[in-house]
Amino acid sequence: MDFTHINDQGRGRMVDVTKKDDTERVARARATISMQPETLQLIISGGIKKGDVLGVAQVAGIMGAKQTANLIPMCHPLLITSVDISFDLDESNNNIIINSEVKTTGKTGVEMEALSAVSIAALTVYDMCKSVDRWMKIESIELLEKQGGKSGHIRRED
Repeated sequence: MDFTHINDQGRGRMVDVTKKDDTERVARARATISMQPETLQLIISGGIKKGDVLGVAQVAGIMGAKQTANLIPMCHPLLITSVDISFDLDESNNNIIINSEVKTTGKTGVEMEALSAVSIAALTVYDMCKSVDRWMKIESIELLEKQGGKSGHIRRED
């Protein structure tokens, strides 16, 4: 079996993408953070003492996407051309669904950047709200869709 991230000495390496064509690439990801109903209401009303939870989480998610190559050892540093983070407040289930869309034009995709974005945004929500709800639960971190490159357009079928 040939491993793509192992060199001929059996050690880790970053894959050589030199000869790949630059293509437009897009990835979308999602994470969910569940909490107590009172916590969600405090977020909605602006009552969390640390400030604007979703505003800070949005910026953190963008920063997380931009720092992915510094966090995931075999990821290529990418020139990201767009990051968008959005939030769906699901009051009936007491959770926040965090969505990301990341774009670039390059030799490799932005799936890890999209996943990092929602993960860091969710962790930021947790950090800002932990004083009122230590048992929040981050779950369902998943890639929803990717476009570009050799595999083309792929969408999660749920």
